[in-house]
Amino acid sequence: MRDFQIESSDRQAAGRSSSVVRSAPGRFTTGPRRRHPGSPAPRRQTLAQQADKYALYQEAVQDPEGDVVRVRRMYERLYGRTPRTLREDFCGTAAYACAWVAAHRENRAWGVDLDAEPLAWGRAHNVARLRPEQARRLHLLQDDVRTARTPKVDVVVAFNFSFFLFKERRELLRYFKSCRAALARDGIFVIDAYGGPESMQKNIERRKVGRFTYLWEQARFDPITHDASCYIHFEFRDGSKLHRAWGYHWRLWTVAELRDLLADAGFSDTTVYWEGTESATNEPNGIFRPRAHAEEDPAWITYLVAKK
Repeated sequence: MRDFQIESSDRQAAGRSSSVVRSAPGRFTTGPRRRHPGSPAPRRQTLAQQADKYALYQEAVQDPEGDVVRVRRMYERLYGRTPRTLREDFCGTAAYACAWVAAHRENRAWGVDLDAEPLAWGRAHNVARLRPEQARRLHLLQDDVRTARTPKVDVVVAFNFSFFLFKERRELLRYFKSCRAALARDGIFVIDAYGGPESMQKNIERRKVGRFTYLWEQARFDPITHDASCYIHFEFRDGSKLHRAWGYHWRLWTVAELRDLLADAGFSDTTVYWEGTESATNEPNGIFRPRAHAEEDPAWITYLVAKK
């Protein structure tokens, strides 16, 4: 098989949560308000109070258009043709499913998520940007990813480490089996994972994104169970902060464990796409290639492609 490279944007560990920061109900008046002399001026909202955590997450974490290209190339490497149908599990706001149907007039997608709120946000902000004929090729379901019924597809994806929410082996095996059943005969299941010694330590990483700062906090790790608690915060130029906008309480699964589980679920083969290193800086270079072995790495992100 021919070798090729898959480029990635600067992604940080992240996932989805049903926790929500809700704004207060609006109040409407029929005329201008008068302020009594000597009364304090209305306090302006901070940038954190004005922020939309879904929009911030999409800007800081996701790269849906890039992932469409990466997954297409992964599929073409195995089957020599272009995939047309996709199911996005834990889809949240369905940014990836929307990018999939927008990429080609023959592409169709199904998005599955248990939480109604991110689905509603996605319909209002992501689906609404699609052309009518693109939107007709997208179907969003509020359902459990382990039991949802959709047509068989070429590709099932579960990105942003979302399946880490299944902490018990039997739970994750059940989910992987359901993904295999959802695939057409020539199908692939694509997931991502992260790890390395630094992922097992308490720390906070900061990254400037546009006009705000993204913070990834690893708050707790249990070396016996591999249970971890992580949070995403956002800081703004006025000094305000959106604290724990997103929170995750999951298990840090290893690549070896995931490959064993995928085999037990019935997948015929699993390919690991490992990120390379920039020789001048010794930093990740954003290029993922199929690898059977890797050098020691303090912190890494990888893709796993399971062939039905």
